[in-house]
Amino acid sequence: MLIKGGPMEEKQNGCGGASDLLTTVYEELRTLAAQKMAREAPGQTLQATALVHEVWLRLGGDRQPAWQNKAHFFGAAAEAMRRILIDTARRKSAVRHGGGMEQVPLEGREISCGLEDEQLLAMHEALDRLARVDAEKAELVKLRFFAGLTSEQAAKVLGISEPMAKRHWAYARAWLYREMNRK
Repeated sequence: MLIKGGPMEEKQNGCGGASDLLTTVYEELRTLAAQKMAREAPGQTLQATALVHEVWLRLGGDRQPAWQNKAHFFGAAAEAMRRILIDTARRKSAVRHGGGMEQVPLEGREISCGLEDEQLLAMHEALDRLARVDAEKAELVKLRFFAGLTSEQAAKVLGISEPMAKRHWAYARAWLYREMNRK
């Protein structure tokens, strides 16, 4: 089933369906994924299109659940992107995949603001701890960091004001920084 209410609602007579939802949100998901992948560390083998397709499959593929609204759908998509990136980081850092070995690109090194696999895993663990303390701030981090939403977009998804989203973002970043650097 699709998002209840509005233009993304599945028709009761069987028309519409998951393919209509995919058509409606594909470009927006693709843009978010491309923005996120652009910030990843060099050597990332996952492409934005593949990330969108994996998110779609993890959310149910052609058998989509009943989404309460667009915010519900994109919240789930952000969580799916987070989990995919975490799974990729874990797989890449596994010993059998050369974990701990430095990968040297053949061409010149690129500058990226993405996190290394170890940092991404540390962030994942810290984000799980934040979710136990303050779920809304953790959800904001997922939307901003993993889905690549702006402060304004994340505020709309969460149903909060943009100034509140900015305050939550500042708090969450400081909290995560402290947690990730605690030894």
